[in-house]
Amino acid sequence: MAGNDNASYLVGKLLLAMPSMTDPRFEKAVIFMCAHDDQGAMGLMINHSIPDVTFKNLLEQVGITSDIRVNISRPVMSGGPVESSRGFLLHTSEFTQEDTIKINDALSVTGTIDALKEVAKGNGPEEMLFILGYAGWGAGQLEQEIQANSWLITDPDPSIIFSGNDDNKWINAVGKMGVDPAMLSGTAGRA
Repeated sequence: MAGNDNASYLVGKLLLAMPSMTDPRFEKAVIFMCAHDDQGAMGLMINHSIPDVTFKNLLEQVGITSDIRVNISRPVMSGGPVESSRGFLLHTSEFTQEDTIKINDALSVTGTIDALKEVAKGNGPEEMLFILGYAGWGAGQLEQEIQANSWLITDPDPSIIFSGNDDNKWINAVGKMGVDPAMLSGTAGRA
């Protein structure tokens, strides 16, 4: 999916799951939106790490064991329930490869073995998350969920995206909006 210049689309935004989210896979989820158009949407959950899986384990699984020159004990994130074996690097935009998709001026996404090799050699981005899987929505589905009060929408903040504390990303993102998380309700209102 490609991004769209239409301001109603959410490319580059963060979705924050409301406390009323009924799907346990998305409890307090923070999702960076990579694509959104009239055909559907795709995003990467950035605050749910996969237990006992490190970036080093992942590199070994894809056969990258030599040339490792960086500390790669960082966690691997669960990006969502779709294609859970497909990997993505969400990273700062100074790092580019042939297939890198620039989401905005600060953030890009790359998904190749060559990018992983560059990261292992120490030639990767300043900041990054490695994510397996993604969250996907069909045409109109995300819009319905937003109308049903399932998601808050906010601008991305790299200091939140790349912070090492997954448990605080949701709280920090909601707080940055000026909202007290304790005051959030899962009930949609009508004016």
